[in-house]
Amino acid sequence: MRHTLPLAPQFYVTAPQSCPYLDGRQERKLFTALQGEHATKLNDTLSKQGFRRSQNVLYRPSCAECNACLSARIKVADFVPSKSQRRVEKRNNDLTRRARSPWASEDQYALFRAYLDDRHAEGGMADMDVFEFAAMIEETPVKSRVIEYTTAPADGEARGGLSAVCLTDVLDDGISMVYSFFAPERRATSLGTYVILDHIRIAREAGLPYVYLGYWVPGSPKMDYKSRFSALEIYRCGDWQAMDDKVDYQTETHPLSTDPIAEQVAQISLPDTRSK
Repeated sequence: MRHTLPLAPQFYVTAPQSCPYLDGRQERKLFTALQGEHATKLNDTLSKQGFRRSQNVLYRPSCAECNACLSARIKVADFVPSKSQRRVEKRNNDLTRRARSPWASEDQYALFRAYLDDRHAEGGMADMDVFEFAAMIEETPVKSRVIEYTTAPADGEARGGLSAVCLTDVLDDGISMVYSFFAPERRATSLGTYVILDHIRIAREAGLPYVYLGYWVPGSPKMDYKSRFSALEIYRCGDWQAMDDKVDYQTETHPLSTDPIAEQVAQISLPDTRSK
């Protein structure tokens, strides 16, 4: 009988750089490689501890004097849409959803470029070329899908227009929205909100309890939309907890905000991959 050792990935820390969410702050990430036969178990386990996937890497904020970034997920069974969210559903009822394997297309890249140029022209992804985009979509060692949202084809057209795309991972307890982008000209229909609402529907249909949204950053206007969803849970102090009034979450810096890296790594729970 063959046995394997428990999974013991190596963790590293990025060099400090300017925070993309809060002015005047430095961000740093704790990360590990996501590869090998146990990649799915590692992704499932670390996602429950506030980690996110980017291609074949799992990362979590580990800033020296700030702990503002909070991993957020929606508890599907308890979610109730607000009146404004119900209006968003109606405004986007012309869209058709299609789930595809994680392969990049020219249409996706064209939409991605239009989205970046409109919303994040000076962000860290602004210079991504088509090959880097393809890597973002296709380099996944876990179960992933590309969820496309299209409008009906106009007269004489063979296919409808691509309006939104979300790269989505399937976890053992939910779905994780890795990255989404949408057509700038449909800004008035709140497409970003609609894509989240539809992922709640996807999770409910699949019997999965959570939709992972990534990080909510109190004090960051570009991340505030996540706090508008009911049944939101925040990963804080090593546990998931229902989000209270968002004004209770502080963003001040302090040299004792985070534990030393060695302590952070020691507190991470890893999956036991030994054969039985």
